[in-house]
Amino acid sequence: MGALELDVVLGDIRSLKEKRSAVRPVIAELRRRFEVTVAEAGHLDKYRRSLIGVAAVAADAGHVGDVLDACERLVAGRPELELVSARRRWLGPNDE
Repeated sequence: MGALELDVVLGDIRSLKEKRSAVRPVIAELRRRFEVTVAEAGHLDKYRRSLIGVAAVAADAGHVGDVLDACERLVAGRPELELVSARRRWLGPNDE
């Protein structure tokens, strides 16, 4: 299992409502294209920042890595977002 945190800055956003309308389609596209679990997981009270969390589960760690790479590329390629950082975490059967 792998998790990905994507810290993004949004363009000309002036309200939380505008922020939701910018972030929601990105989250929906990630879910639809990659069959991952995804949610806005941080910077909830900031207009121009968002932390998007993505999680993927598969028997093959290589496949999980490929899916998370594709998710990161999709977000990085969105013109309305600036990807500030991407952080990955791996979880396995020996983790507590």
